[in-house]
Amino acid sequence: MTTETSTGTPTESVRVPAGSLATEARATAVVWQREMIRFVKDRSRILSSLAQPLLFLFVLGSGLGSLLGSSTGGTVQFTTFLFPGVMAISVLFTAAFAGISIVWDREFGFLREMLVAPVSTTSILVGKALGGASVATLQCLVLLALAGLVGVPYDPLMLLAMIGLIFLMAFMVTTLGLLLAARVRQIQSAMPLVQLVITPLMFLSGALFPLSGLPTWLAVLTLVNPMTYAVEPLRSVVFDHLDVDAAARARFDPGIVWGTWPVPVGVQILMTVGFCVVLMTLTVWRFRRTE
Repeated sequence: MTTETSTGTPTESVRVPAGSLATEARATAVVWQREMIRFVKDRSRILSSLAQPLLFLFVLGSGLGSLLGSSTGGTVQFTTFLFPGVMAISVLFTAAFAGISIVWDREFGFLREMLVAPVSTTSILVGKALGGASVATLQCLVLLALAGLVGVPYDPLMLLAMIGLIFLMAFMVTTLGLLLAARVRQIQSAMPLVQLVITPLMFLSGALFPLSGLPTWLAVLTLVNPMTYAVEPLRSVVFDHLDVDAAARARFDPGIVWGTWPVPVGVQILMTVGFCVVLMTLTVWRFRRTE
């Protein structure tokens, strides 16, 4: 609608659309789509993100496997045990940096443009987290294609379950990256902060070592690490489809135990979902206070 000012100059009135669930969902989808476009156009990012997991799996795994071969009794290859952990490491680094990349948007002013749009901050941040989770999951599909090389069967149900667990883990880690980025103004400050946080999460999650027979202090640290409850279901799904005896399963995949209670995999997944909700709530709160 066109109106006139007191000086006779015509102006256009601006109508802000009323908020609705469809509007919020569309905003989330647009932010997710932007993350996917950035991912597809950056092929060097895809290749570089695979280098570290492949080194962990085939170099570290083969080296430690030759050292531990006699003690495993030949029932489980160390690379087979390591495979779910390497998947988790790939997700951890990719998703964390996907979340922290919002600092770039802040530096170039794009974040402020999104936040002044007539949609909620929650929709924007959920779209960003879904985009980061999708990117991390797509990159892990390459690693899943290599499962047969380390003795992991190509079982369709197992692969589908792993993809779902990987996506959930990636969403949690991306949200953590967003939370860390809430008050960071420059990417130079963000990178060391992410490294400082995700490195302990990686080493204390049981991704690189079994959770059985740990010293008390290390066992406690793994139990309070949110990543442990995302890594263990992934490993449990793999071992459910391996032909190993009970003794080998107890050694390499003992599960998570609180006191004398073995925590069911379903409870572990629910805890990961809970961590996602808590981290997203904190992230939205921090962004509303800082922007």
